[in-house]
Amino acid sequence: MSPRAREALVAAEVVVGYDTYLELVRELLADKEVIGTGMMREIERCQVAVDQAIAGKRVAVVSSGDPGIYGMAGLVLELALKAPADVRPAVDIIPGISAVGAAAALLGAPLMHDFAVISLSDLLTPWEVIRKRTEMAAAGDFVIALYNPKSTRRVSQIEEVREIVLRHRPAATPVGIVHHASRPKEKVVLSTLADFTKEFIDMFSLVIIGNSQTYVKDGRMITPRGYRL
Repeated sequence: MSPRAREALVAAEVVVGYDTYLELVRELLADKEVIGTGMMREIERCQVAVDQAIAGKRVAVVSSGDPGIYGMAGLVLELALKAPADVRPAVDIIPGISAVGAAAALLGAPLMHDFAVISLSDLLTPWEVIRKRTEMAAAGDFVIALYNPKSTRRVSQIEEVREIVLRHRPAATPVGIVHHASRPKEKVVLSTLADFTKEFIDMFSLVIIGNSQTYVKDGRMITPRGYRL
């Protein structure tokens, strides 16, 4: 959590968010009105946040590590902009530490060159679109970071991604898997493109697939930027 995010939570009168994320900041929520919802109720909770702000309260929406990266910043803005201009609340988006950034730091320096970030969740994006984006990123030799790589229901997609990337990169290409980045259950695993799906992967995992230049040395995953050493 960034200092600005912490300050915003302390200053807020109302805190709105996904129940799981609210639990992570429970110690900062004493004496505040807390409104939490489960999965698939994002529109509802963001609308509540906007309504509370229109009513004149200081509201904080707890989102992902960075609210602008697969978080609630876009939805909050869209809903706020639907309000009449004379009552429309001001929206401050406070950048934080994204899962991809936190995971990359734990692995070493895998994002030092061009990279693509792709979510494998097909709840809001058709799998055909996700498959095409993966194919293009693999063909373009981007380092590929995968959010939402695997769930109890969605188990085949990560295998399909592996097959797609293998058509463009060697089987020995380094792959890093980070569980619960920057949280108490944090775990880092280094594998290869051939074998990484044999490792434990879930919705709390972030997977980074190296490009054709990525290598591992002394346990650190590095993608060269191109400096002559």
